[in-house]
Parts: sequence; C-alpha cells; structure tokens
Amino acid sequence: MKILMVCLGNICRSPLAHGVLQHFANRKGLAWTVGSAGTGNWHVGAPPDHRSIAIAKEYGVDISEQRAQQFDSHHFDEYDHILVMDRENLRNVLAKAKTPEHRTRVQLFLPDGEVPDPYFDDGLFDPVYQLVATRCEELVREWSKNKQSSRRKIE
Repeated sequence: MKILMVCLGNICRSPLAHGVLQHFANRKGLAWTVGSAGTGNWHVGAPPDHRSIAIAKEYGVDISEQRAQQFDSHHFDEYDHILVMDRENLRNVLAKAKTPEHRTRVQLFLPDGEVPDPYFDDGLFDPVYQLVATRCEELVREWSKNKQSSRRKIE
C-alpha cells in the first residue's frame, strides 16, 4: 500500500505524518510506502523544518533525509491513499483530481478535524506530533486489519 501525506509546504506536518506512519508500519512488518508533499512550492528540495526533525527525533523517528516536493496530479496514480492535513489543502488537492477515482483516494488525515500548522508557533510541534502519532496508530490498526480480513475472504 502507498500513502501520501499532504500539507501546505511539506516541511512541518506532512513530513511528521510521513515519518511516523512509515516508522509504525515498519515496526509491524507492513510493506507500506509512505511519502509526503505540499500544495505549495516554496520549499521544494528542502529538508523538513528543524523543529519537526527535532520533535520526531525525540520520539525515535528520523525524518532528516526527507525532501519537500510539490503535490501534482501524477501523485493520484502513484498512491492508494492521499491524506491531507487541513480543508484548504484538501480543496487544493481535489482541484487537481482528473477522475472520480482520483477523488476517492483523498481524505482528511483526521476524520473529525484538521492538524494545526505549527510553523508560526514553536509550542505546537509536540501537540501536533501527538495528534499525528495517535492517528498513525489508528491507521495502522485499521488498514492492516482490513487487509487481513480481505485476505481471508479470498482464501
């Protein structure tokens, strides 16, 4: 399974979600590929924000090798799930969808809300990490369970 995390600049929220979900999936032995992108192009090629790198490292997740990229319509064909951090970026991603199938791949990362952007508030990086980690644990449980139950139906 391939999952793409999307936020605005691809330096704070989506790299955290990318790194945490990949870390949790690897720990469970799941063959998932996780990536991240931003709807804006300001940081293309740059590493995650130093505060995102630091908070991830504090919890045992290394995101320092990631590099920002801009979301593009080709991502719809590369990823099974595209998880977006807030409603504004959700609108921007959906605007690039060319087919109904593309639209079905996109959803908010948090089913009941948005992940706040910590860029202008140093104090938000730990709470954002906690939100992301909790949701990533849920996704691992939910999607690995669904995969196992679909395998049973085939067998």
